[in-house]
Amino acid sequence: FGGETWQRVLSVTTMDRDGVLHDRKPADFQVGYRSVRGPKAEWFISATLQFEAQPDTSLAEIKSLVARRKETQPIGQPSCGSVFRNPVGDHAARLIEAAGLKGHAVGGAVVSDKHANFIINRDGASAADLERLIEYVRKTVADQYGVQLELEVKIVGDALSQRADHGAR
Repeated sequence: FGGETWQRVLSVTTMDRDGVLHDRKPADFQVGYRSVRGPKAEWFISATLQFEAQPDTSLAEIKSLVARRKETQPIGQPSCGSVFRNPVGDHAARLIEAAGLKGHAVGGAVVSDKHANFIINRDGASAADLERLIEYVRKTVADQYGVQLELEVKIVGDALSQRADHGAR
C-alpha cells in the first residue's frame, strides 16, 4: 500500500515473441510512475525481489495489511491486477464504480464487485472478452466523465481494435 515494487527488484526474467527467456537487471529498464520500459517485444515472466527486515513490524501489523488487501481486492480470483492507471487527481476504480460498472460482464470477463479497477476471469474468459470489456469500461467512463482511462496492463499481440475480423487470436 502506497509503495512501488520496482525498488525491490534484483532481476527479472522476460520472454520474447519467440519464447526465448532473458535474464535482465533493473538497469536494463527505464522506470516511471506505473511504467517500466525495457527491451521491445519482451514481457515479464518472473522477478527476484529483495526486502529489508523490519524488526519493528509485528506479525499483527502484517496480518492487518494482508486482511486489508483481502477486503479491498479480489485476492484468489484470476486477474492481472489493476487494469487502468489512475488519472491525475482521481482514481480509476472510483470512476468505474461511479459509472455503475461493478459486476458488468462480457463473456467470462467481469469488473470485480470488490475493486472496480480489477477485471476478473470468472468463467473462462477469452482475450477478446477481456479486451471488449476493457474498451466498454473506457468508453463508458469517457462518455460519463470525460476521462480517458489509460491501460496499466499491456496487451500482447494485435489488439482487438486492430483486427479486421474482431475474432479471438
